[in-house]
Amino acid sequence: MSDTQIRRLVLVVDDDEVVRKVVRMVLEADDFEVVEAANGPDALASVASEHPPLMVLDVMMPGMDGIEVLRSLPPDVKVLMLTARDDAATEAASRAAGAADFLAKPFSSVELLDHVERLVHGQPASAAT
Repeated sequence: MSDTQIRRLVLVVDDDEVVRKVVRMVLEADDFEVVEAANGPDALASVASEHPPLMVLDVMMPGMDGIEVLRSLPPDVKVLMLTARDDAATEAASRAAGAADFLAKPFSSVELLDHVERLVHGQPASAAT
């Protein structure tokens, strides 16, 4: 891969298999390579083995939640947080832990791709949705 190419690998982390599959389908249709994890420990193992530049991470997961995962990541992984809890406190906690962007569930495929493309290309996070 040349220096000008952007690595289009995304790690999708959500305890809900349906959400993971939908996000995978949307991203793969836009030529992203997707790996999945169903929980925090598996996500951290995937980060160590796959070195994804971008992660789509659910906030609320049993055991190790998304905020805990976020705090354990290397700083070069950009993270788009997904959550069913669309409130200012959850967004603030996510951003304080290092999230680059935040997207509330339910979301459209267009919204998801907009957020992901902005992060991949190093553009500023969009306004809260």
